[in-house]
Amino acid sequence: MKPHSTLLFGLLPLWAAAQTSPNVLQPPALAPEVEIIAQGQSDLGQRDAASQGTVSGAQLRERAWLRPAEVLELIPGMVVTQHSGDGKANQYFLRGVNLDHGTDFATTVNGVPVNMPTHAHGQGYSDLNFLMPELVQRIEYKKGPYFASEGDFSSAGSANFVYRRQLERPLLDVSVGAHGYQRALVAGSHALDNGHTVLAAVEQLHNNGPWTVPEGMHKHNALLMLSGGTAQNHWQASLSSYSARWNATDQVPLRLIEAGTYQGRPFGRFDSLDATDGGQTHRTSLSAQWQQKDAQHRSEVSAYAVQYDLDLYSNFTYALDPLRSQGDQFGQRDQRSLWGGSASHTWLGEWGALGPGSMANTLGLQWRQDRIRVGLFNTTTRAIDSTVREDRVQQALLGVYGENTISWAPWLRTVLGWRADQLQAAVTGLAPNTTDTVKGRSSRVSPKVSVVVGPWAKTAFFFNAGQGFHSNDARGVTARVDPAPGLVRTQGHEVGLQTEIIPQLQSSLALWQLDFDSELVYVGDAGTTEAGRPSRRTGVEWSNHWRPTPQLLVDANLAWTRPRYSDADPAGSHIANAVQQVAHVSLTVSPTGPWSSSLSFRYIGPAPLTEDNSVRSAPSATMNLHLQRRMTQQLSLALDALNLTDRQNMDIAYFYASRLAGEPLGGVNGVHVHPAEPRTLRLSARYNF
Repeated sequence: MKPHSTLLFGLLPLWAAAQTSPNVLQPPALAPEVEIIAQGQSDLGQRDAASQGTVSGAQLRERAWLRPAEVLELIPGMVVTQHSGDGKANQYFLRGVNLDHGTDFATTVNGVPVNMPTHAHGQGYSDLNFLMPELVQRIEYKKGPYFASEGDFSSAGSANFVYRRQLERPLLDVSVGAHGYQRALVAGSHALDNGHTVLAAVEQLHNNGPWTVPEGMHKHNALLMLSGGTAQNHWQASLSSYSARWNATDQVPLRLIEAGTYQGRPFGRFDSLDATDGGQTHRTSLSAQWQQKDAQHRSEVSAYAVQYDLDLYSNFTYALDPLRSQGDQFGQRDQRSLWGGSASHTWLGEWGALGPGSMANTLGLQWRQDRIRVGLFNTTTRAIDSTVREDRVQQALLGVYGENTISWAPWLRTVLGWRADQLQAAVTGLAPNTTDTVKGRSSRVSPKVSVVVGPWAKTAFFFNAGQGFHSNDARGVTARVDPAPGLVRTQGHEVGLQTEIIPQLQSSLALWQLDFDSELVYVGDAGTTEAGRPSRRTGVEWSNHWRPTPQLLVDANLAWTRPRYSDADPAGSHIANAVQQVAHVSLTVSPTGPWSSSLSFRYIGPAPLTEDNSVRSAPSATMNLHLQRRMTQQLSLALDALNLTDRQNMDIAYFYASRLAGEPLGGVNGVHVHPAEPRTLRLSARYNF
């Protein structure tokens, strides 16, 4: 019998008893719309899982960040690094999953999905470099496949960034720092006579980084938002435009860094083997959201359209291909338009004798259509030498879901959910002799269940189980030989608790398990992400939010995972680059007079780099300092010290074969690393008009 079936049968006696109990139930009232979430505000009894939560915008603005996407590290157990140029999507890790550039972690910004399926560089590619942290009102995060409203790429977790619809005052933020870092942000909102509000923001950034080949990162970012209504009933429409270009220093062989010289010249941590690596990208989106809510109903509708392109040039093996005399650089091109939307309706009802409002039901619909031209090319200094493959892809994903919440007693709540998804894809080859069109289709039904018990003595207990999925690259799904499944099943279980039994301390503990029918494995020379071996991960997460005094806040988040392949392949059971231990600890001092500060520490434990665990990455520890002083009511200055102790960490390590000049034709197997940036100082001035 499946776990969720066992749970349902176990609940029948409770249901029977509730039919004859007096009506003293707490109804599952529609959650209030939150405009601004105070740091440390209690949500005891409001979650559906111990590992679910919300991060306030204030928490983002009190930390020092090297890159925009690093704000995701406020999600307990999440790690964000980079293995190439800063214009590329970050490298993400959560729950022992190497999420690569976004696989198995779904991200949305104001309801617009960020993940890109059938992407030139990797399935689920999630580029958050257009994010403006100053505009974020909150981040709503979930982990595990237990939530009916979460679909593709959400098996490990999901995060929804919600932007503010208005600012208290217009602001000008100017930052300068080492290595040519320059950033300027201008943002403000204005209330119109008709009751609507317009918000506008423009960001410019330039950065060279510590690399011997200057990164030359140029970013242009703009947002225009029009909104109206109240916190309960509102609408908004947004226009966003982002572009960037950069040079990239990709990972290099550790053997070369240790040798210290190459071809008679010194070679250091920040040197490059191909000065022409890098890329450029553009992203323009138009979106709208609408919500209508009263005491008994809530309806939400959103729609979006996105135009996106990326040209990316990389060289990870240098001179391994004997047929190419100018090196192994390859180019990846992704040009797409996508559009879609979602709609949901929630209404309160009653379940038997439990009384009015004892039950809440939700029905939802999600739809997305991608039109893609995607290619992989052999290149030299960003010029195309030959085409490996190029395709035109049309794919659509339709999902419908339902959810039922019943408050059986003041101390017992159940959430039953299901979703059904269907993927349709058509791939047309554009290279000579491959111009035929191949179609594929895949469907999956995913049941979910959650049980919330309590709170008793300021402690709530959670049990969650559910199935989810991730999609595979459409080029693999439509392959004529050994095609990959379109939608791959994942299954998870979690037991946890949330407590505030100790005054001023909010803690949560989760013990979880996550199974994949197949891992996603990126195959760079084929330009696709393929289905890999089945796997199982078990882990523990412990999150603490403690405010011993009104001015001092301590956050301590610890996560441990055991990731393993679950088949009997003799190659080994360890999953390469699956991070096993993560710790985040931070101390934040709220303003006491004109000063405020925060000190944060991040630890990433070692990880296997080979399936037999014979080669492992080194652990890393990073400390960041944010120090701020308010000079006047309008002006404040801030100093960010990133990698404060100047540790020589590695952002990423891989094990594979590459070849340098003079090495054997078959190359040399070894560790390849991308170093973390050294101690970096940045000074910011903010003026509020």
